[in-house]
Amino acid sequence: MSREPWVWVVPMRLLVIAWVMSAGMMPSTQAAPPPNIVLFLADDLGYGELGCYGNQGAITPNLDRFAAEGMLLTDCHSASSVCSPSRSSLLTGRMPYRNGVFTWIPEGSPIHLRTTERTLPTLLKAAGYETCHVGKWHLNGKFNLDDQPQPDDHGYDWWLATQNNAAPSHAFPENLVRNGRPIGKADDYSAPFVVREAVTWLETRHDRTKPFFLAVWTHEPHYPIASAERYEREHARVADPEERTYRANITQLDDAFGSLMQSLDRLGVRDSTLVFFTSDNGPEGAGDKGPGRGLAGPLRGRKRSMYEGGHRVPGLIRWPGRVEAGSRSERPVIGSDFFPTALRAAGVAVPDDRPIDGVDMFEPVGERTVPMYWRWGGFVAYREGPWKIVADESLATPELYNLATDLAESHDLASREPERCAAMRSRLEMLTAEVEAEGPDWWRGHDFAPKRPRGRADTTRQGKPAATP
Repeated sequence: MSREPWVWVVPMRLLVIAWVMSAGMMPSTQAAPPPNIVLFLADDLGYGELGCYGNQGAITPNLDRFAAEGMLLTDCHSASSVCSPSRSSLLTGRMPYRNGVFTWIPEGSPIHLRTTERTLPTLLKAAGYETCHVGKWHLNGKFNLDDQPQPDDHGYDWWLATQNNAAPSHAFPENLVRNGRPIGKADDYSAPFVVREAVTWLETRHDRTKPFFLAVWTHEPHYPIASAERYEREHARVADPEERTYRANITQLDDAFGSLMQSLDRLGVRDSTLVFFTSDNGPEGAGDKGPGRGLAGPLRGRKRSMYEGGHRVPGLIRWPGRVEAGSRSERPVIGSDFFPTALRAAGVAVPDDRPIDGVDMFEPVGERTVPMYWRWGGFVAYREGPWKIVADESLATPELYNLATDLAESHDLASREPERCAAMRSRLEMLTAEVEAEGPDWWRGHDFAPKRPRGRADTTRQGKPAATP
């Protein structure tokens, strides 16, 4: 059943300020063929991990070079502070509670990205693109089973994936599935292996008369972490072995990213390819012990948090001829924005039969019609311009922050700005009710036990993935 697009109305004085990307976007002077599109998604990569974001100890030469060749986003956010919801928004342009993937998906869960959602690869494929997904999937609980949609059911011509994390670790993972068939033990570490699959698809299987959409979703640096010895040696100065392995893991990710960019160069498609690099949420762990040594930079909070460290993430864009090299943008961007951005870059209409929460990042002038909204684990965050509410789901005692003057969220202004806080809380309540009314209610009263796959000649989805932590 179709619906009219939903528009969020905010009083004029509270509208997100319209902006012009004049410093970073170059005007298009003539019609051009649709670009190739690459979505490279890291797992649990924090805002403070990369050299281009100010980490002087990072060894990330490929991503730093990429940032110098394109645009660095200083106010880029995942759509959730945990993985599956963020991934669902990238592919649908819709809030996780709206599209149904409201939390991370355990193995066997009934939660999945429904085929009633109009996904980016499906729409691009219908427009003549070839499509490929490699790496982590995490958009269903019954992975590689007939019970739920798999990557090919969402528009991918070719796929290599795991349900959740690489198992038993990033070292030679054993749970990857290619086009429905388990491949056994990989012959390399995770990021190099999945990027090699992407490069092989690009260079030997892709029809070069067609544009392509390629999603590369690495497992790094999500734990259980393992890094190749050559990257460990690059970080020999780090005394703590767990921290050294973590830092090496970021370099392992960076090197794999560089390999993919080299492939675009070899194929001669660098100038005709839009590449977006980002992360699914903030860093795991405490940051000073255990395997979770990711860095959130100056931000408060980490993965699972509604504070900035949980969802403000690296964001890098390269699109030669359209994005100025070495540019920076302070425009607020969220994961759901990638969907309309990629569609409009490809000349494909954005669906108008349902609410789309994202906005095109490349529009010269724009207003965010739906405010940024995050929700997970009983807590919510809501943003209008620089103002942000953080609260539990009862909204009884919301905290209020001005990110323009307090990026670290150190000063709760709710008592000093009671009218603003009350008005934002009221609008947040309305938005929550609207989103919940559309989303599925399947997380109540369902059996989470996985079923065995049904046999199917030549296309049987075989095997059950290893249990994930």
